Amino acid sequence: MVTLKEKIGYALGDAAAGGITWKIMSIAFPFFFTNVFGLSLADTAALMLIARMFDVVTDPLMGSLADRTRSRWGTYRPWLIFGSIPYGIIFAMLLFTPDLGPDGKRIYAYTLYLLMMAVYTMVNVPYGSLLGVMTDDDNAKNQFSSYRMVGAYAMGFVTLFFFPYLQKMVGGSDQHQYAVLGAGFGLLAALWTLTCGLLTKERLKPARAEKFSFKQFIDLFRNKPWIYITFIGICTNFFNGFRYAVASYMFEYCLKGDVTMEGFIINYTVFMAFGEVTCMIFGGVSPKFTEWVGSKRMAFVYSSIICFVLSVGFFFVPMDPSCIWVMIALVILTSVGVGLYSPLLWSMYADVADYATQKNGSSSTGLIFSSGTMSQKLGGAISGSLIAMLLGLAGANMITDEMGNSVIDPNSVTDSVLSMIWSLFSLFPAGIALIMGVLAYFFPLKK
Repeated sequence: MVTLKEKIGYALGDAAAGGITWKIMSIAFPFFFTNVFGLSLADTAALMLIARMFDVVTDPLMGSLADRTRSRWGTYRPWLIFGSIPYGIIFAMLLFTPDLGPDGKRIYAYTLYLLMMAVYTMVNVPYGSLLGVMTDDDNAKNQFSSYRMVGAYAMGFVTLFFFPYLQKMVGGSDQHQYAVLGAGFGLLAALWTLTCGLLTKERLKPARAEKFSFKQFIDLFRNKPWIYITFIGICTNFFNGFRYAVASYMFEYCLKGDVTMEGFIINYTVFMAFGEVTCMIFGGVSPKFTEWVGSKRMAFVYSSIICFVLSVGFFFVPMDPSCIWVMIALVILTSVGVGLYSPLLWSMYADVADYATQKNGSSSTGLIFSSGTMSQKLGGAISGSLIAMLLGLAGANMITDEMGNSVIDPNSVTDSVLSMIWSLFSLFPAGIALIMGVLAYFFPLKK
């Protein structure tokens, strides 16, 4: 019998991954690397693209390795239990700015970022795969997936909302603030990942393919539902990746810094936190919404339409701090769609894993869920790289400030650059939401 304690334990896994580490990596890293750490836009773009090529290899290998793991803790849980400590330590080190020259910083950033991607894969692929072995009840899977998203978005809200206030509390330079907060959030992520591994249970024994074979990778590309869900997953993370990664630039240049309303500080993390709490609420509503609509597929389509319409609407809001509450309202309403489709995505991955087991006779749950993790990182990082590249094409140039860090030259921020930033937060995600909805409509599994 599935217990509430186990659902909460499973939620803590994505509170750590989605609510802390990935949220900070998605929304803060492009800005952190260029304006705090001191990398150029070109180095930042190249770093994230190289990391994605790295993930193309490590994610499926991790999925295949996890599927073949045997231990007294189960198949997937030991990776969370024993991977939690390096997970937290490497995240903390990544937000530390060493006192090195440009070449030394570049080497440090590339090394730590690739290590972070590797350890994130080591923990998160088995975490996602747990959903396929905790229960065979489809309704229970939806509930686990819903709890997962509520945990991720609840912690995401806390992370984003309190980040600027914690920065002020820590004080000192930007580098010092990020280093201290990295250590604190890294510790929390490690503890919650460990707790998730200890509280969850693996009730189902997967039908294993004992020997490694490239046939399992070939079978993936013969699996039509997997092809669809992979592209849908990439689109969802492109959608979120553009919005989160560009929010910092939008506040810095389009809105001329933080917006203060009656003593309430609204910066880019607080701004996106309004969306996080909405996603948390509607992530909990998602199973009921799916029942009302009648299928996961159509629930996903309707959620995508919400995201498309409201993202287009954001583009027409005046680029003025006085319109901040209109912007917040549109972020909240857009997040209704995101909150509804997020639990559906992982439940659909579990459906694809079940389909693959029935079709091929052996379990490839870890391998299939690894593609979900890979699409998450691919969408988030490529969107970050594209933002850096597109800002450069729009005319943004990098200069060195008095501290020796590479930052965007304010004199290069022309109307063209401002329009690009505004479009990257609105029109680009809208186009992705449209593609995502079309793919979901044609998704082959009709559950």
